[in-house]
Amino acid sequence: MRSRFPGRALRRAVAIASTVALGASLAACGGGSDPSKDGGSQGKDTVTVAFRTPNWILPISAPGYTQGENAIFGQALYRSLYQYKLDGTAQYNIDPQRSMAEPPVVSDGGKTLTITLKDNTWSDGKPVTTKDIQFWYDLVTANKDKWASYRAGGFPDNIAQWSVKDDKTFSITTTKAYNTAWFVDNQLNRITPLPQHAWDKDSATAAVGGPASTPERARKVFDFLTAAAKDLKTYDSNELWKVNSGPWKLERYVPNGEVTLTAQPKYSGVDKPKLTKVVLRPFTSDDAEFNVLRAGGIDYGYVPAANVSQEGHLKSKGYTISPWYGWSITYLQLNFNNPKTGVLFHQPYLRQALQMLIDQPTISKVIWSGTAAPTCGPVPAKPGTGGTDAAGCAYSFDPAKAKGLLESHGWKVTPDGQTTCQAPGAGPNQCGEGVAAGTPLAFTVTSQTGFTATTKMFAEIKSQMAKLGIQLTIKEVPDSVAVTPTCKSTEAACSWDMSFFGSQGSWYYPAFASGERLFATDAPVNLGSYSNPEADRLIEATQFSGDESTLKAYNDFLATDLPVLWMPNPVFQLSAYRSGLQGVEPQDPMNLMYFQDWSWK
Repeated sequence: MRSRFPGRALRRAVAIASTVALGASLAACGGGSDPSKDGGSQGKDTVTVAFRTPNWILPISAPGYTQGENAIFGQALYRSLYQYKLDGTAQYNIDPQRSMAEPPVVSDGGKTLTITLKDNTWSDGKPVTTKDIQFWYDLVTANKDKWASYRAGGFPDNIAQWSVKDDKTFSITTTKAYNTAWFVDNQLNRITPLPQHAWDKDSATAAVGGPASTPERARKVFDFLTAAAKDLKTYDSNELWKVNSGPWKLERYVPNGEVTLTAQPKYSGVDKPKLTKVVLRPFTSDDAEFNVLRAGGIDYGYVPAANVSQEGHLKSKGYTISPWYGWSITYLQLNFNNPKTGVLFHQPYLRQALQMLIDQPTISKVIWSGTAAPTCGPVPAKPGTGGTDAAGCAYSFDPAKAKGLLESHGWKVTPDGQTTCQAPGAGPNQCGEGVAAGTPLAFTVTSQTGFTATTKMFAEIKSQMAKLGIQLTIKEVPDSVAVTPTCKSTEAACSWDMSFFGSQGSWYYPAFASGERLFATDAPVNLGSYSNPEADRLIEATQFSGDESTLKAYNDFLATDLPVLWMPNPVFQLSAYRSGLQGVEPQDPMNLMYFQDWSWK
């Protein structure tokens, strides 16, 4: 999931960080400065970006810290082994320019991938070698229970042999012959070289050892690095983070405040920064950001859906307005394990009725001002191609049909009142197994603060459901993911009913849009604990077959079965940047930002 500023969505797994306050002084800092074509609000070598404060620096994902701003921040400092692009020009979607290794050579019937590193160095001048890859592998293998990207049976469980050939070459042999596109896009995307020569220790004063080849040692090293990553106040002073491989280095970090990146002079990649400095500036809400944008106080921001009518004014002030389409879907999570309402969500007919009361086309057109498109299933439409109609959806907006479904299953529908179960039982004309007589259709939606369009959207959905006596209570919180965790029905934390974290897309996919991390039983981002054996079978099929029909079969089944309620999928944001700022586009559909490409005319 990720969140706005950027980082608005589940991308590559969970989360939305809490909004951060910068104080009243920020709103005034923009003054009345006019956008300039020769430089930004802080000069021609600097760019200011509306950006939620990242709160995780270690390039190994951790539960609760996988929001998009952390991914962007992390990639600026620590390059992944592979970077990807979806333009159809590269083998396995690998970006040949940004990646730190050549595309893998596949052998052994698809089970062995041999990878050769390019020539790269760390910021201290040391070469990036397979020792740094091995160090990463040792850490995640020994600490997979603490790694947000881990799912039982996936990486590294599916590795039969990991072999280092020399300083530049290593090979991976998998336990089965996977669909190579899936394995390269959704498994190898997790590998990030770590500076073994600087980080392989279990305290700040310890000597570097290793590599951390024993599980016991790897756990101690991991605990040390994780503790450092949680100490936000030392981000810009800790010697650990001064050794990096990315195009940027961290100059200044204010917890819940501004972050300043400066160009890394020893960066060895070909995409060297053209700017000297990037200032990441957080805002408490859409309104706060837009006020500063209007005043010319930031160089790159976004236009909230509620302010789309002011595009013309921004353009007249020298801003370019561009939708940032995402490789993403948006949904309302249902908690199948809730001890009270979970039994209701287990009823397919009820999920269908609820879906039929969400008017995706109208919400997309009116509330999101045409900047959203209906989500019809788990596989996203090609970025930028979705319209605002729901022609491809299994369930269209149909209150009359929803009412019929409820009544035919034993519910007494009381419009603008409280609908209750009148026919308990598991029969075809009854409410369903485990649903007691008198059970009301009343749910609480835990949603995000700070998004005007989201607030209006749920007011509309609440109104539609009330017409059939389904009562929704909307509770907005800064971090809707944190308070709606995956849970067992016996846990106090399992009291939530529905959770929404999709104000800028709930989930941003890696290059291959399979669902093993989202909708498989016990998947790491399956917050609602959805489980269906047929869904598991279809998800697994996408991982082993290169036949595109497997992805379609998976999509069609879940589009109908409704593991979640599909919601309008907004563009990540309607970006607004000074017209003199070059290199911003094309905006990455997988939700990364490459500040090193940016420059002023």
